[in-house]
Amino acid sequence: MIFREFRNFIDRWVERLGNTRERTALRHLRGHGIEIGALHNPLWVPSWAKVTFVDRMSEADLRRQYPELRDLDLIDPDVVDDGETLKTFADGSQDFIIANHFLEHTEDPIGTIRRHVAVLRRGGKLYLAVPDKHYTFDRDRPVTDYEHLVRDHREGPGWSRIGHFREYVEKVTKVTDPAQIEAEVAHLDGMNYSIHFHVWTGPSLKSFLERAIADFAIPATLVSIVENPSHGEHVCVLRKSR
Repeated sequence: MIFREFRNFIDRWVERLGNTRERTALRHLRGHGIEIGALHNPLWVPSWAKVTFVDRMSEADLRRQYPELRDLDLIDPDVVDDGETLKTFADGSQDFIIANHFLEHTEDPIGTIRRHVAVLRRGGKLYLAVPDKHYTFDRDRPVTDYEHLVRDHREGPGWSRIGHFREYVEKVTKVTDPAQIEAEVAHLDGMNYSIHFHVWTGPSLKSFLERAIADFAIPATLVSIVENPSHGEHVCVLRKSR
């Protein structure tokens, strides 16, 4: 009986070690941290990592905003806050931040990464899973170029917001009628709907992270980026410099 329980314990850990997300979490996450936008799919973390859940809306508001989530078992966030700015969290207060399938929803990815790193303690980890456009409904959209991302950060993303919605309507929802396109763009903008504002592949994501860290003196190092084909994504870990 004891042997069987031990074997089951080992089997569970071997299974976790075969899962890219969980293997990465096991290696890098410890202490107290936050997960942004977990919705129905919170990241598994080891027992030595304690998570506070953060989202921009309460569970009830999320269900109203996104009817497609109504049948899913959503995480009710512990803290309602904008995941891009994390205004309720002090600098240097967290051991880790988890933001899976979140960066592509941000309108200023460079500003988001700068803020997340600021909230981390020295040596803390920023854990990101970012979808590869080739495996998602973004497959027909162009990769967001680096200069665009820099302008979003320096000037604010207002200049590009409507263009992103228009590209989404044309390339993802495949609307072709010009009047219908503009009506749908206005609808999404009025709802403040969270689309994939930016699009990456594996190489473009790695290049973006490394260039942004260097160009904007973000005190962090990209310590890991691993393709995770089962989720159509790349799992990245940034460590705040000591």
